Amino acid sequence: MTFADLNLNKPLLNALGDLGYTTPTPIQEQVFSVVMSGRDVCGIAQTGTGKTLAYLLPCLRQYQFSKDHATQILILVPTRELVVQVVDAIKQLTTYMNLAVVGVYGGVNLRPQQAEVQQGADVLVATPGRLVDLLVSKTVKLKSLKKLVIDEVDEMLTLGFQAQLTTILDLLPKRQNLLFSATLTDDVNKLLDTYFANPVRIEAAPVGSTAETITQAVYEVPNFYTKINLLDLLLRRHAEMNKVLVFAESKAMADLLFDQLSPRFPDQVDFIHANKAQNKRFDAVERFRSGEIRMLITTDLLARGLDIDDISHVVNFDLPEEPESYVHRVGRTGRANRSGVAISFATPADAELRAAIETLINQPIPNAELPDNLVISAELLPSEQTQVRMKIIDLSAPRPDDAGSAFQEKIAKNQKVNVRRDIAAEKWLKYGRPIKRSGKK
Repeated sequence: MTFADLNLNKPLLNALGDLGYTTPTPIQEQVFSVVMSGRDVCGIAQTGTGKTLAYLLPCLRQYQFSKDHATQILILVPTRELVVQVVDAIKQLTTYMNLAVVGVYGGVNLRPQQAEVQQGADVLVATPGRLVDLLVSKTVKLKSLKKLVIDEVDEMLTLGFQAQLTTILDLLPKRQNLLFSATLTDDVNKLLDTYFANPVRIEAAPVGSTAETITQAVYEVPNFYTKINLLDLLLRRHAEMNKVLVFAESKAMADLLFDQLSPRFPDQVDFIHANKAQNKRFDAVERFRSGEIRMLITTDLLARGLDIDDISHVVNFDLPEEPESYVHRVGRTGRANRSGVAISFATPADAELRAAIETLINQPIPNAELPDNLVISAELLPSEQTQVRMKIIDLSAPRPDDAGSAFQEKIAKNQKVNVRRDIAAEKWLKYGRPIKRSGKK
């Protein structure tokens, strides 16, 4: 089947032709007819399967021109980067259509976004928090809303947007609901049961599966600085590692990685995480996308949604705590039937994490042999050093009855008791009569 076989109009077909798209992916083919029928949809798809076009094409096909550009399609995504990507995809698909699209997200001034929305937005792409801001300020009116798309909903709930999602869903008018998720968690199922009307479930690939085009391997290494030496060695030895996405376990680790690698590869590496300024994050992603830099270090922020073509290698510098995150990470390479390589570094402490990942993907990840000239470092990070734990004695605990006392009783003569003295009686006893002082003359 080609896109020409779908019930697409000429403007959309021309835009797809300009983009070089001819054949729909399985989820694009399956979702199209169901959305066109008006049914609610629950799409289960890993990153890289083309689900953005899967919901955009039928939504844009059913879009009806409006002079006032009232919002007909609302798309919710978890991150600011994904807002930008979806807006860009819509603009590319609507080159031959008269349609206004606006993207809004937090972390920047609200007022310019309010002004843009008030000018009209046929399609509004938003993060949940910023949409709530616009709804509270009554900037956006959704009376004309026909379709709601919630993309990467499991990640959205993981990031803590459940309250905002519930608020939004309660405020929206009756509409068609489209939900896309990589995994069906209990929270996702609860959302479906509460707000969706008998949704059609469409699964593009088994949950936990990785693309067959991705070659996976694990290097077993003892510590952080050996990992640095190994990554340095691999990058220098393999020229085909020309677009490398490196995942770190935390923002602090991403910073440390950048500090270690940037002197070794000047002007070839950058990093992004939630603490980095928004404009710098966008700039780093664009430099990586264009090939200006060879390596981009990130946390799991980029594991979902962002569409960066031709990533040659994904490096899990740290194995993720959640096995599902491994699938999302490695899915950044090997997209659109291209080949890709996913390399993971594992320390002895990562044995349980690795086992959980292999159980999820239902296959072992083969070990790769360490290079002969790899320098095994003896230097350890504070977190890698053996922790000496001192026994803590609770001094507030009650003492046993036979423990004795640290204080001695006073001897009898020192056990003074304050009493009230009768001076007159003492004088009578001593002198036989009271002594009276004569008055002053």
